[in-house]
Amino acid sequence: MSELKTLGLFLVTALAEIVGCYLPYLWLREGKTVWLLVPGALSLATFAWLLSLHPTAAGRVYAAYGGVYIFVAILWLWAVDGIRPTVWDLVGCGVALTGMAIIMFAPRGS
Repeated sequence: MSELKTLGLFLVTALAEIVGCYLPYLWLREGKTVWLLVPGALSLATFAWLLSLHPTAAGRVYAAYGGVYIFVAILWLWAVDGIRPTVWDLVGCGVALTGMAIIMFAPRGS
């Protein structure tokens, strides 16, 4: 799988997880309808399925995915919550994405 496809799959996976967690949050904390649990559960099921599409060892995928999740969560903070990321948020994202790239794209012996 090419690096660009891997990164794209990680981004979609992170979005599915965040939506799957955000919808129950709206119900629990914001008093929205309980029916938000249905698309939330579907989103989390989609998240699990998307993680299974990666062609490498599950542990490596989970470790690297965490870096992309951090990046998408900070984008969510900005786009949905309306809170502009701080310079430290951005530095942290850079560190997390660097770690993801090292884990996923480092040369490996066969």
